[in-house]
Amino acid sequence: MKFTILFSLILFVACDANEEKTTITKKDTIATSTPTPVTEKEEKQKDTLSASKTYSNKRFKDVIVTRIGKDSFLIRGKGQIFEASFNWIVEDGHEELYKGFQMTDAGAPEWGKFEFSIHAKKKRANSTLTLILFESSAKDGSRQYELPIVLY
Repeated sequence: MKFTILFSLILFVACDANEEKTTITKKDTIATSTPTPVTEKEEKQKDTLSASKTYSNKRFKDVIVTRIGKDSFLIRGKGQIFEASFNWIVEDGHEELYKGFQMTDAGAPEWGKFEFSIHAKKKRANSTLTLILFESSAKDGSRQYELPIVLY
Protein backbone atom coordinates (compact mmCIF):
# COMPACT_ATOMS: atom_id res chain seq x y z
CA MET A 1 0.00 0.00 0.00
CA LYS A 2 2.86 2.38 0.84
CA PHE A 3 4.34 1.60 -2.56
CA THR A 4 1.11 2.59 -4.37
CA ILE A 5 0.86 5.89 -2.48
CA LEU A 6 4.52 6.68 -3.14
CA PHE A 7 4.12 5.82 -6.83
CA SER A 8 0.99 8.00 -7.10
CA LEU A 9 2.78 10.92 -5.41
CA ILE A 10 5.78 10.69 -7.78
CA LEU A 11 3.45 10.45 -10.79
CA PHE A 12 1.47 13.49 -9.60
CA VAL A 13 4.64 15.59 -9.06
CA ALA A 14 6.01 14.55 -12.46
CA CYS A 15 2.76 15.55 -14.23
CA ASP A 16 2.62 18.87 -12.37
CA ALA A 17 6.22 19.75 -13.36
CA ASN A 18 5.52 18.92 -17.00
CA GLU A 19 2.48 21.21 -17.04
CA GLU A 20 4.58 24.12 -15.78
CA LYS A 21 7.05 23.73 -18.66
CA THR A 22 4.20 23.87 -21.17
CA THR A 23 2.97 27.14 -19.69
CA ILE A 24 6.43 28.70 -19.95
CA THR A 25 6.75 27.57 -23.55
CA LYS A 26 3.43 29.21 -24.44
CA LYS A 27 4.53 32.50 -22.87
CA ASP A 28 7.80 32.40 -24.81
CA THR A 29 5.92 31.84 -28.05
CA ILE A 30 3.68 34.83 -27.42
CA ALA A 31 6.64 37.05 -26.54
CA THR A 32 8.50 36.19 -29.75
CA SER A 33 5.54 36.79 -32.05
CA THR A 34 5.41 40.58 -31.64
CA PRO A 35 5.13 42.50 -34.93
CA THR A 36 8.22 44.15 -36.33
CA PRO A 37 8.19 47.96 -36.61
CA VAL A 38 7.78 49.58 -40.04
CA THR A 39 11.13 50.68 -41.44
CA GLU A 40 11.80 54.00 -43.15
CA LYS A 41 12.21 52.21 -46.48
CA GLU A 42 8.78 50.57 -46.15
CA GLU A 43 7.26 53.96 -45.25
CA LYS A 44 8.73 55.52 -48.42
CA GLN A 45 7.36 52.64 -50.50
CA LYS A 46 3.93 53.27 -48.99
CA ASP A 47 4.13 56.95 -50.04
CA THR A 48 5.20 55.95 -53.56
CA LEU A 49 2.32 53.51 -53.87
CA SER A 50 -0.21 56.11 -52.75
CA ALA A 51 1.12 58.45 -55.44
CA SER A 52 0.06 56.00 -58.15
CA LYS A 53 -3.62 56.90 -57.68
CA THR A 54 -4.93 59.27 -60.34
CA TYR A 55 -7.81 61.72 -60.02
CA SER A 56 -10.00 63.22 -62.72
CA ASN A 57 -13.27 64.94 -63.58
CA LYS A 58 -14.60 66.90 -66.61
CA ARG A 59 -11.83 69.56 -66.51
CA PHE A 60 -8.91 67.74 -64.87
CA LYS A 61 -7.45 64.35 -65.72
CA ASP A 62 -4.45 62.18 -64.86
CA VAL A 63 -3.86 64.21 -61.68
CA ILE A 64 -1.24 62.58 -59.45
CA VAL A 65 -0.18 63.87 -56.03
CA THR A 66 3.23 62.76 -54.76
CA ARG A 67 4.45 63.45 -51.25
CA ILE A 68 7.96 64.93 -51.55
CA GLY A 69 8.49 65.94 -47.93
CA LYS A 70 6.78 65.83 -44.55
CA ASP A 71 4.33 68.58 -45.52
CA SER A 72 5.23 69.08 -49.20
CA PHE A 73 3.46 67.71 -52.26
CA LEU A 74 4.04 67.68 -56.01
CA ILE A 75 0.86 67.88 -58.12
CA ARG A 76 0.93 66.92 -61.80
CA GLY A 77 -1.79 66.42 -64.36
CA LYS A 78 -3.71 67.81 -67.30
CA GLY A 79 -6.47 70.38 -67.47
CA GLN A 80 -8.93 71.54 -70.11
CA ILE A 81 -9.26 75.01 -68.64
CA PHE A 82 -10.61 78.24 -70.11
CA GLU A 83 -7.63 80.59 -70.67
CA ALA A 84 -5.37 77.92 -69.06
CA SER A 85 -5.79 79.32 -65.53
CA PHE A 86 -7.17 77.36 -62.58
CA ASN A 87 -7.24 77.80 -58.81
CA TRP A 88 -6.51 75.53 -55.86
CA ILE A 89 -7.30 75.57 -52.16
CA VAL A 90 -6.09 73.44 -49.25
CA GLU A 91 -8.67 73.11 -46.49
CA ASP A 92 -8.98 71.10 -43.30
CA GLY A 93 -12.76 70.73 -43.27
CA HIS A 94 -13.25 73.89 -41.21
CA GLU A 95 -11.31 76.60 -42.98
CA GLU A 96 -9.23 77.36 -46.05
CA LEU A 97 -5.57 77.18 -45.03
CA TYR A 98 -3.75 77.83 -48.32
CA LYS A 99 -4.81 78.96 -51.77
CA GLY A 100 -3.31 79.89 -55.09
CA PHE A 101 -3.63 79.58 -58.86
CA GLN A 102 -1.71 77.79 -61.59
CA MET A 103 -1.51 77.68 -65.36
CA THR A 104 -1.62 74.82 -67.81
CA ASP A 105 0.61 74.92 -70.88
CA ALA A 106 -2.46 75.13 -73.18
CA GLY A 107 -5.98 76.50 -72.88
CA ALA A 108 -9.27 74.78 -73.67
CA PRO A 109 -10.24 72.95 -75.80
CA GLU A 110 -6.72 71.43 -75.57
CA TRP A 111 -5.61 69.38 -72.56
CA GLY A 112 -2.72 71.39 -71.12
CA LYS A 113 -0.20 69.92 -68.70
CA PHE A 114 0.54 71.39 -65.29
CA GLU A 115 2.95 70.73 -62.47
CA PHE A 116 3.37 72.59 -59.20
CA SER A 117 4.32 71.97 -55.60
CA ILE A 118 2.73 73.11 -52.37
CA HIS A 119 3.67 73.11 -48.71
CA ALA A 120 0.63 72.37 -46.57
CA LYS A 121 0.87 71.88 -42.81
CA LYS A 122 -2.01 70.91 -40.54
CA LYS A 123 -3.22 73.40 -37.92
CA ARG A 124 -4.97 70.66 -35.94
CA ALA A 125 -3.42 67.22 -35.50
CA ASN A 126 -6.73 65.36 -35.95
CA SER A 127 -7.81 67.18 -39.13
CA THR A 128 -7.61 65.96 -42.72
CA LEU A 129 -6.10 68.22 -45.37
CA THR A 130 -7.84 68.26 -48.73
CA LEU A 131 -6.54 69.87 -51.90
CA ILE A 132 -9.30 71.16 -54.19
CA LEU A 133 -8.52 72.02 -57.81
CA PHE A 134 -11.18 74.08 -59.58
CA GLU A 135 -11.92 76.41 -62.45
CA SER A 136 -13.35 79.84 -61.65
CA SER A 137 -16.44 80.87 -63.57
CA ALA A 138 -15.80 83.68 -66.07
CA LYS A 139 -19.35 84.86 -65.40
CA ASP A 140 -19.44 85.24 -61.59
CA GLY A 141 -16.14 83.84 -60.21
CA SER A 142 -17.79 80.85 -58.54
CA ARG A 143 -16.03 77.50 -58.27
CA GLN A 144 -16.71 75.06 -61.09
CA TYR A 145 -15.57 71.48 -61.70
CA GLU A 146 -14.07 71.00 -58.25
CA LEU A 147 -11.67 68.06 -57.89
CA PRO A 148 -11.07 67.21 -54.20
CA ILE A 149 -7.94 65.21 -53.30
CA VAL A 150 -7.19 64.09 -49.73
CA LEU A 151 -3.55 64.87 -48.89
CA TYR A 152 -3.27 63.41 -45.37
